[in-house]
Formats: sequence, structure tokens, C-alpha cells
Amino acid sequence: MEYSDIASVSGKGGLFKIVKPTRTGVILESLDDKKQKLVASATQRISVLSDISIYTTDQEGSIPLGDVFKKIFNEFDDDLGVTSTSEPDELKAFIKHIIPNYDDQRVYVSDIKKVINWYNALRANAPDVLKEQDKKEKSKKEESKED
Repeated sequence: MEYSDIASVSGKGGLFKIVKPTRTGVILESLDDKKQKLVASATQRISVLSDISIYTTDQEGSIPLGDVFKKIFNEFDDDLGVTSTSEPDELKAFIKHIIPNYDDQRVYVSDIKKVINWYNALRANAPDVLKEQDKKEKSKKEESKED
């Protein structure tokens, strides 16, 4: 599974695996243990994780969510030290540690809470996504060393 196979649906908590498209939308399956199926219509707002990024103040203007999850995984693994119910100042300090140049004017505390919730959901229900991302980066580095 990759980040392009996982989506968030506006108004629905949690993350969903994209099963297959239909004529009028897409069939989704929750990533949690319940494995509930959901048919999301074209009118619902669906965000694929590979298309989501976090605003930064550097020249590029944003960092992909997959890269953020990779940094969190490499540094904290499964002990983040914060939860989505932590104080706003703690959450901001956490994201500042991960992304020193994040745009604090455009990244809200609610966004940071989503990042933490989504990371924990992936860690619990699809840890292979986080590990595969890390393995891909290592193999790319090895290939570039050989050149």
C-alpha cells in the first residue's frame, strides 16, 4: 500500500483505503479493525494522502505529507510525546521540531492534530506504508552512490 491508496473523507473521522472507483464515486474501506466499507460520491470531499502537503516558509512553499510522516517515523517511531489532545503550544513545538520552517500563519492547530491522528492510524493499521517509504529512500540513496 502507498500514500496514493489512502484517503481522508471530509466529515468522516479516520483514514480509508481506496478499494476501487465506481461510476459515481469511489469505494473506500476504513483502515481500522472494523473494515467498514463506504461509497463516497463525487460530491464528498476526498483527499488522497499523496496529494496533501504542509505549508512552509521556504522557496518550495510546502512539504509533502509523506515526507513529514517519514521524518516523524525516523525520529519518534511510535512514541510521539504528544497526542491530539495535547496543549496547542506543545503541538506547535512538535511540528516545529519536525518541520522547522513550517508556516505558522497557515498551518493551524487542527491541522497538526490531523497529522498526529493520521500518523497514529497509519502506525497502528498500516505500518508497512511508513516502512516502505523509508526503504524506498534508502534504496534511492544506495543507487545514487553507485553512479
